[in-house]
Amino acid sequence: MSIQIGLATPADDAHIRGLLRREPVPGRIAISFEREPDFSTGCAITGENPTVLVARDLDTGVVAGVACRSEREVYVNGTPTRLGYLGQLRIDRRYRGRWLVSRGVSLLKQLHDRDPLPGYLAAVTVDNREAEGILVREGRKSFPAFHPVASYCTLAFPVCRAAPVSSVASATADDIPEIVRFLQTSGSRRQFVPVWSEARLISLTTRFGLRIEDIQIARRSGRIAGVSGVWDQSAHKQDVVRSYSGWFRLAVPLYNASAPLHGRPRLPKIGERIRSGYAVFVCIEEDAPSVFRDLLAATLHRAAARGLDYVLMGLDERDPLFRIARERPHVPYRSRIFLAEWPEGDHLHAQLDRRPSYVEVATI
Repeated sequence: MSIQIGLATPADDAHIRGLLRREPVPGRIAISFEREPDFSTGCAITGENPTVLVARDLDTGVVAGVACRSEREVYVNGTPTRLGYLGQLRIDRRYRGRWLVSRGVSLLKQLHDRDPLPGYLAAVTVDNREAEGILVREGRKSFPAFHPVASYCTLAFPVCRAAPVSSVASATADDIPEIVRFLQTSGSRRQFVPVWSEARLISLTTRFGLRIEDIQIARRSGRIAGVSGVWDQSAHKQDVVRSYSGWFRLAVPLYNASAPLHGRPRLPKIGERIRSGYAVFVCIEEDAPSVFRDLLAATLHRAAARGLDYVLMGLDERDPLFRIARERPHVPYRSRIFLAEWPEGDHLHAQLDRRPSYVEVATI
């Protein structure tokens, strides 16, 4: 077996997408995070300057593994800071072994040495024990150290067709400058919130399918008091259920039988795509519970109008908004956020203050 580790080319795209289809992320709900019809578009959403690494079996032409490195400007302790993001890690089960990951990490280190960053964010689901074992618990000296910085929970809210929320309105293009100012001031109270600019926000509407009217604004005394949006990425990013395990496997038929009686969407069958959107720009002035409740209700209402069944919202379990979000029926999907650092760095993880994290789940 001859394996080559290198940067992806357009010729690798179909092989990468095939790898994503056949290698779901494990958990009580095993999901394959697919990127049709073009893998590179999904990587571009994770940040700037995305670089895709692949492991190729030169004997068969199979792509045995893939990973993506990108950059993003985020707030760290309230200060704009450029960090990296490591994601999209998948390895064909026929090729699994730490040596493959080690060779991939060696190439990542070369990229890091050319363009050093203080740290790299990475998300690992709590049920993916193999990935956490290789990267975190059993990492070699050549690996970056993975420091846990947040217990993260993605809440999948079933969409219900309720009345619109009168205190919340859909954004227009004229609102963009005010939205950006609000996100810059209120958003910086959390770790790893993106540093938004008008140009970056507009690029999501022109390149990646976000609709400006899908951003919801709550105002108090004429001023923005909170923002939340729903982003349908199904044109280039699909989440497909591959299996249920544990009590989920037993509960799904019962849940689906009663779902129509309660006006809730059913859970997908094996092999079906989850008709979902991502909650984005979740930012509430002073974490006001009433504003957050109104915005969450309005976001779910907007998702219903877009024909979605679920909205996925990611929150740090320390976040005061997390307790409020759990009031609504949801399916939890837990992960851990790590800050990976090579030894010669500035040990950024030790400098983090106690504010909760907020990583846009749409960009993971």
